[in-house]
Amino acid sequence: MSASMQKTVIYEVDVLFGDCDPAGIVFFPNFLKWMDASSLNFFMKCGVPPWRELVKTRGIIGTPMLEINTKFTRTATYGERLQIHTSVQEWRGKVFVHKHVVMRGDTVLCEGTEVRAFCCKHPDDPDRIKTVAVPDDIRALCS
Repeated sequence: MSASMQKTVIYEVDVLFGDCDPAGIVFFPNFLKWMDASSLNFFMKCGVPPWRELVKTRGIIGTPMLEINTKFTRTATYGERLQIHTSVQEWRGKVFVHKHVVMRGDTVLCEGTEVRAFCCKHPDDPDRIKTVAVPDDIRALCS
């Protein structure tokens, strides 16, 4: 699938004073927090029911993070509005790669990829989770 055909959802964030370090620069973990929020927002905007519904109907508890890779190119500060452009870069059997591009208007600040898995509670031990195949209907909604 070409990049132009990927479904992209934009999540907006207003940077607050408390998001910044003493120099007034966004503290880097906040970018990861916003990407995580954008990941959830992506599924909601694609029409996937909330995880609390899916856990009741299908046992799916969500999409825990397996791997994250982030490249920072520009800084941001409070009072700015940022846009996180989120798309699925790749679907695999049990995992997918979420790509996030954090922008301020036309300027790229940060790019990140997350490898996530669809998971449900382990049938033998409710304290553990196990990966499940990416559900076809969810994949269809998000493609």
